Amino acid sequence: MIEAPASQPELPIGLYALDFSQTGPQLADGFPGNHWRGALGVTLRDLACVTGANSCEGCRQKHACAYAYLYETPPPADAQKMRRYDRAPHPFTLRETAGPAGVRLILSLFGRGNAYLPLMVLALRRAALSKRGIGGRRLTLAQVCQAQPAEAPAWTRIDREAGTLRPLAVQTAGRPPPCPLDTVEMHLQSPLRVKRDGRLVEAKDFQFADFFGNLLRRLSMLTYFHTGTPLETDFKGLMERAHATSCDARLQWIEQSRHSSRQKQEMSFGGLTGTIKVAGADIAPLWAFLWLGQYTHAGAGATMGLGHYSLASLSQPAPAEPQA
Repeated sequence: MIEAPASQPELPIGLYALDFSQTGPQLADGFPGNHWRGALGVTLRDLACVTGANSCEGCRQKHACAYAYLYETPPPADAQKMRRYDRAPHPFTLRETAGPAGVRLILSLFGRGNAYLPLMVLALRRAALSKRGIGGRRLTLAQVCQAQPAEAPAWTRIDREAGTLRPLAVQTAGRPPPCPLDTVEMHLQSPLRVKRDGRLVEAKDFQFADFFGNLLRRLSMLTYFHTGTPLETDFKGLMERAHATSCDARLQWIEQSRHSSRQKQEMSFGGLTGTIKVAGADIAPLWAFLWLGQYTHAGAGATMGLGHYSLASLSQPAPAEPQA
């Protein structure tokens, strides 16, 4: 079993806030991430697709297309991982919260995904102003800000006249603070969906390794497909430690639904919320991964804001949400 802290993923993270003012009705349901992701896909295709094809399947431009990379994310033909899958993890997450103008959309971009910030901002701005808006809401972009993960919690405005963006340099996520020695609390801020043996894990069956195993795979895939430095670490030793870690999980299942445009039906998309408590001494070798996961999310639906969590303890509080 691994005893020393493992190497940290080298994952550049761009953390952006798009502040919108709102006109018209309120959101029709309580799952804004689904509306944002769906509207983004439609607008991205309109902006970036050069063939006008109805599908990316069989398109010769697929591996050179901004829409395909961001929204379909096909593994490269020479990929050594996920060769049996038609999609890799997307290089972004979307998460809505309250903001100074009314609605704030937190956009995280990973690795090479940061090169597409102007396109993403343009697509989100147009989607929010479209006839359908975001869940029936018409939103007007007021400003775009950026913060550095794990640093001083402050946003810096990066948009200028005529919509020009001047983003800050995107850095590899810095070293986390030392792992606390006391109890660490994981607060699930949005529903977490993880599987064991192909089945969604429910509150009564939850084990710490269910969560950590999913997060470790996600970080490995993000670094492999979206950076030039794939994660090299002792995966077996990390998982042995995760399986040996006991936790006090005070969780409940929150049910929600989303409309799938692809499958043309309503789909259940619930997950676990609540608090997970673990001993800091037990998770010390896992700490760097757990800290980074606060920005990448974990579990299914991470792109649309699910699996967002924060870490806190008596000695080391969770990173504060950056302030305007």
